[in-house]
Amino acid sequence: MRSRQTLRPVSVDVNANRDLIRAIIRRIDPLDRKILTLLLEDGRRTYDDVAHRVSLSAPSVKRRVDRLRERGALQGFTAVVDHGALGWDTEALVELFYEAGTTLDRVAATLHEHPEVVEAWSVTGEADAIARVRTQDNADLERLIMELQRTGLVVRTRSQVVLSRLVGTPRAEA
Repeated sequence: MRSRQTLRPVSVDVNANRDLIRAIIRRIDPLDRKILTLLLEDGRRTYDDVAHRVSLSAPSVKRRVDRLRERGALQGFTAVVDHGALGWDTEALVELFYEAGTTLDRVAATLHEHPEVVEAWSVTGEADAIARVRTQDNADLERLIMELQRTGLVVRTRSQVVLSRLVGTPRAEA
């Protein structure tokens, strides 16, 4: 009789980079996940602070962080900006419907030309892409949408203006 083994879940990350698709199997232990959570809360934490909170030495935390960076699980540290404090008061999700045959590279290049585009994704469903944008006001949002449509690549848009953020804290516990 065969003994049953318990399989531990692993996450699979597929990265498309320079036309190379790589599947990397990563295992993140609970301690690494806790370190990531602490760094997501405050990317300026010292290794000493993190070490104290996870009951490790600072050099052990540094080795774990270095390993997480080498594996690509931790891609960097960044500042979190309050766009509203900078005068970018309107946030919207804009569904983009492109002309048939438009490549994702062309979509990305077009969206990169507009600093108002904070994030964008290719998606399933009716739209070809969704962009999260920040503009000064609704008139500025309308200007941006008209600029996107001016080239003829975007044949139609559908927008939703964000009224309030319900959830917005990045987490490593997923």
